[in-house]
Amino acid sequence: MTTAPAADQRRLLDVQALDTRLDQLAHKRRTLPELARLAELDSQLDDLHTALVTSQTAVSDLRREVTKAEADVEQVRSRAARDQARLDSGQGSPKDLQAIQHELETLARRQGDLEEVELEVMERLEAHETALAEVTVAHDALVARKAEVVAERDAAFAEIDAEIATVGGERAGQADGLDAALVTLYERLRGQLGGSGAAALRGRRCEGCRLELNPLDLDVIKKKSDDTVVRCEECGRILVRLPEGA
Repeated sequence: MTTAPAADQRRLLDVQALDTRLDQLAHKRRTLPELARLAELDSQLDDLHTALVTSQTAVSDLRREVTKAEADVEQVRSRAARDQARLDSGQGSPKDLQAIQHELETLARRQGDLEEVELEVMERLEAHETALAEVTVAHDALVARKAEVVAERDAAFAEIDAEIATVGGERAGQADGLDAALVTLYERLRGQLGGSGAAALRGRRCEGCRLELNPLDLDVIKKKSDDTVVRCEECGRILVRLPEGA
């Protein structure tokens, strides 16, 4: 394609400006600080969740240990109570009563050992329950903070999406009715050149690459009809010639 109405070419600059704004909005949406913060919070939550599960498991295991230790102590106490009742009743031969007395002494020592085990397990349980409470508070605080950041992200998304819809509507209006071949070339160049397919020629400077044209090249361009589509020799964009003073 070598020609397109000059008015269409100038309108292409408005399309380019709107496309640039849409690209900026898309970039802003992808790089919201809330997204990085959420990734950071998710990482922290993963670590805390692991700590929480580990702590919950330890507490659960220790509670079972306490229950067993209490049962062991209670079993010895019950046995000792029965023996003490038999001894107090005086029933049985002296040898039997002596054996009961010896068993009571053994049970007393056994009960003391078991109570020490019970106390040690209870102390460990208390420490782990304290740690679990602290981890739970920290975990809940992070969950709450994440919910706040999610709300902030969603609000930012909504604001950006609303602007994208507005700018997209304006862009559609500007592009409506433009020379089809011109638009096809523009879209192809946009894809190749990082989103910019057209640029204004102001004086000797291409506003796309910010370079000044060679005077000879500029003379050649000036001699072409206004409908001729020209491209920058340096960056390849469509060069849109503007009326004098524009």
